[in-house]
Amino acid sequence: MTVAATLLAATTRHADAVALRVPAAGGWEQMRFAELGRAARALAAGLIGLGVEPGDRVAILGATRPEWTLADLGALCAGAVVVPVYHTNSAAECEYVLAHAGARVVICEDAAQVAKVDGVRERLPELEHVITMEQVAGRRSLSGLGAGDGDDGVGAAIAAVSRDDVATIVYTSGTTGPPKGCELTHANLLATARMYESVVTLGPGAVIFMFLPLAHALARVVQLVALETGATLSFWSRDPARLLDDLGAAEPTHFPSVPRVFEKIHTRALAAGEDGPAIRRRLMRWALRTGAAASADPSPSPWSRAQHRLADRLVLQKVRNLFGGSLQLALTGAAPIAEDVLAFFDACGIPVLEGYGLTETCAAATLNPFGAARFGTVGRALPGADVRIADDGEVLLRGPMVFRGYRADQDATATSRRGGWLCTGDLGSLDPDGYLSITGRKKDLIITSSGKNIAPANLESALRESRWIGEAVVVGDGRPYLVALLTLDPDEIPALAARLGLDPDLRRMAGDPRVRAAVGSAVDDVNASVARIEQIKRFAILDEELTQDAGELTPTLKVKRAAVAARFADRIAGLYAQ
Repeated sequence: MTVAATLLAATTRHADAVALRVPAAGGWEQMRFAELGRAARALAAGLIGLGVEPGDRVAILGATRPEWTLADLGALCAGAVVVPVYHTNSAAECEYVLAHAGARVVICEDAAQVAKVDGVRERLPELEHVITMEQVAGRRSLSGLGAGDGDDGVGAAIAAVSRDDVATIVYTSGTTGPPKGCELTHANLLATARMYESVVTLGPGAVIFMFLPLAHALARVVQLVALETGATLSFWSRDPARLLDDLGAAEPTHFPSVPRVFEKIHTRALAAGEDGPAIRRRLMRWALRTGAAASADPSPSPWSRAQHRLADRLVLQKVRNLFGGSLQLALTGAAPIAEDVLAFFDACGIPVLEGYGLTETCAAATLNPFGAARFGTVGRALPGADVRIADDGEVLLRGPMVFRGYRADQDATATSRRGGWLCTGDLGSLDPDGYLSITGRKKDLIITSSGKNIAPANLESALRESRWIGEAVVVGDGRPYLVALLTLDPDEIPALAARLGLDPDLRRMAGDPRVRAAVGSAVDDVNASVARIEQIKRFAILDEELTQDAGELTPTLKVKRAAVAARFADRIAGLYAQ
């Protein structure tokens, strides 16, 4: 079966269950599985009516919302290849993806996204139709396209596609160069879904909170697994300022996310204790010690159980309530996450399982087992996947989740393989029990002037764990020691300013010696945990945030190291000139 056939079967099997929901005035706006199936078929018929044929590329440009999911399923039912485009992309970045993929249709979220496409339309000769999710004057919308009752050609379009055909082209985040289009087949996606289904229990009644960009491979796989198993996708309101409020209101049972969100929740929870009286700080520390002890002890004494119940009532339950109070399992990946953050949530009764995968592997390769997680590792190979470490330390992967290749780039596809294994570009190690640890990126590896090889990712993760630090970029290639460029966490600037008696103005605070002392204390804490050669000798606090618009972050919020180093070359030079 293909993805379309699999999901249409699921809409019949789970017909009366809620498939999608989104916050609305006074409650939720919902769509049941049967409705989703009918809407997807109608949209597919509309696309076929526009001339879309099996194998044609249909791009989707918008934020994560129910209409994105509908557009995805509708395009697949028309036999099309779906090309996700990050909603935060600039017009030039959208042009690159649409042109490289050869998209015939693009489904835009709103007028702002349409404007991006209109600005580059004359350089997209293959693009024939622009459709919108929301109503935009003078444009054909999804609701209009799927308004017919006919099913003409949909069955034939689905039948014309095989498991080995490309289902989607997902573009890499472009941290080291132009994005590459990863061709993921129906077989790749379905195999990945089976891998996750075998280790993460989902089904009717499960609620998955959706805010990760659906242009990212992990969010698409989560969507596939959820819909196939009859779980509910609960979408956020698309307001970043309300993300944590949306999370609590959704009361999810499962929460896939990235480390930065867990770090923010960790910071918020700790701040509730740190900003209060001394007795509250002591209570928080005692409760966390008690929770950690309970998690590690399979046979606690009656006294230990009583202590844990008290700690839970006074502190730990309040942390769980930040996730809505119903969370059974959370997943994290895409970047390193500090062990202290994972240990904190584990003590609170929130299992956060760290995993590992690439766009080239449908975001799947390894995952920490539920009940047997090892903090600091990304877990063991998922069923069907194989992991090995090359002689130079590079992580190699093999399995049915590995992509077909890069679109229109045979050389890059060939370079990515080594003896039947996928070369990830990541450095790592395997322990005797098969748990994988990622130690850095080959291309990001810093080689100091003394010849010491240092992977900066874990250092940067540890720095970001500080309450006051937003982003951290460690530099030192060819230099005698490491330095760092740091930004202040925008969410914590008011609290830091209040603590130090300052105005909460980023530009002024960045140069204030009291702020520097507070940040320096966090740097000292990180330095104390690493070897001398890995310590940060000097740092600068930037008076602005790193942004995607400035070309410093990818759409998945990964730092473009070369871009940051180039833009702040003078600041870096100044650190070494001191």
